[in-house]
Amino acid sequence: MFVARWKIDARFGHKQSAIELMRQWEREIGPQAGTDKMAMQILTGSIGAKEATIEANHHVESLAQLEDFFARISKIEAHAQWGKKLEPLVVSGSSYWNIYRVVE
Repeated sequence: MFVARWKIDARFGHKQSAIELMRQWEREIGPQAGTDKMAMQILTGSIGAKEATIEANHHVESLAQLEDFFARISKIEAHAQWGKKLEPLVVSGSSYWNIYRVVE
């Protein structure tokens, strides 16, 4: 089991709009790439974290499932269009992925 975390920092005053777009992606785009087969959470900074941080956690069974997700998402035109809507709301260069192995 792995947790793939995608983090972004919202620009000042744009956090709620960015969260709303993330929720839209979760409902409309993510399932086309397999997020309906993984647990997904959207988190935001609160205590001890930057308030502007928004994180999408994807719980995957294997690295193969994660690779499939990345391959599928790159081919979805709606994902590209969604990214263009999100871009003005995000601090440039703040997005990145972390992949963690779950210790059981």
